[in-house]
Amino acid sequence: MQDQLEESTGRNINPRYSTYFRTLILFAAAGTLAYAVNWAAPWQLDKLVILGSAAFILAYTALAQFILYKAGDKIALKTRRCLSFLDTVLIGITISLADFTMLPSLLLVTMVQLNALTGGGGGRTWFEHNTGLLVGVAIGYLMHEPSLLVSADLTISTVSLICILAYLCAYAFFTHRQISQLKEANHSLMVEQRVSKVRSYKLSKYLPQKLWRSVTTGDEEALVAQRKLLTVFFSDIKDFSQLTEELEAETFTQLLNNYLSEMARIAGQYGGTIDKFIGDAVMVVFGDDESKGPKSDALRCVAMALAMRKRVREMKQEWYNKGISRPLQVRMGINTGYCTVGIFGTANYQSYTVMGTHVNLASRLEGAAQPGEILISHETWAMIKHTVMCRDKGHITVKGISTPVKVYQVTDLRKNLGGQQSYLEEHAPGFSMHLDLDKIRNYDKEKVLQSLQKAASNLKSKVII
Repeated sequence: MQDQLEESTGRNINPRYSTYFRTLILFAAAGTLAYAVNWAAPWQLDKLVILGSAAFILAYTALAQFILYKAGDKIALKTRRCLSFLDTVLIGITISLADFTMLPSLLLVTMVQLNALTGGGGGRTWFEHNTGLLVGVAIGYLMHEPSLLVSADLTISTVSLICILAYLCAYAFFTHRQISQLKEANHSLMVEQRVSKVRSYKLSKYLPQKLWRSVTTGDEEALVAQRKLLTVFFSDIKDFSQLTEELEAETFTQLLNNYLSEMARIAGQYGGTIDKFIGDAVMVVFGDDESKGPKSDALRCVAMALAMRKRVREMKQEWYNKGISRPLQVRMGINTGYCTVGIFGTANYQSYTVMGTHVNLASRLEGAAQPGEILISHETWAMIKHTVMCRDKGHITVKGISTPVKVYQVTDLRKNLGGQQSYLEEHAPGFSMHLDLDKIRNYDKEKVLQSLQKAASNLKSKVII
């Protein structure tokens, strides 16, 4: 019966526990039968049946352990269940042969119920154990017809009492040990979960958010290659190779990481998915993950490009103050069209990316753009023309496309081009200024005005030859 406990736990329990429990309960049964024998009476068939049953129970105890030792892993579970059933049959025989003596019978039945209810097998185990108990009672009745009046004798043999008490103590110790092991396992599981969360967070930095979510949630069907209407963005730093030659490795690494971090932050702010970094180049996709419609995707992409251009101009001044005199100039290209997005690669190495003619066109537009310029295709322009001011640049010829491509240069959002412009920028030898009204805090307003007035006063009073 105690073998059911091994089935209910996910841990490898010491086989000796099962041996101890079976030995104690069957010894208690054998002791009960020995006590039930009237040793003063002449030797009769009933007396021989009871003593033979007690001897058989003792022999069965050793035989059961031998069977479990020889049973392989494949049949171990079935073997344990069969032996547990036989245990209850023998207990039922014991109760019947002992003439249903009240105290031993109650204790033996209690142990059967205890094993059935706490063994972890559920209703099936409870049914099997009680069925075995009833079958044993019936067999015992056939072997020896007990008294029809249930005995109320509360006496019990010393051997039975010792075995039953030892059984209950051993069961309590076993339960305590199992609870301790479960607590340890639960603690280890919580530690592993925390480690897994940290690792998952670190892994999310290297993967697109959609790919990371699909892998961690098991929803890999979302990664199957499919056609989608996407807006694709490319940018790179002009004369990047020359910059790597002129700067020290440490300075260059810091500059590049700072630049890519800012670009990634802005892309996330506008809901873009970073497909990849290729050296200094950045590829961002809109419309794959949580699309809000083609027009919204295109508008958010262009707004992101404008924000990136603005941030690069701010960073240019920051780097100049750190001694990096070479101006950082970025080119950008945007195109909208149907692309294939999903998992591509071999069985051993795969990548989640976007492919197609429209992806190539976005890359070509970036290559054709001038430093600080944002070029977009006609398809993108048609979706954002009422919100973004653009200048028609006519048709250009790009590599890989046989016909000329109509392109537009992005100027700014229309709301920023009126009399209430929120962003102003001006550069000249000895003079550099950019003013972003959306970022100036109210308590800094007076400080900014004083700085502008002081600069204007000094400039007016300065005699320039």
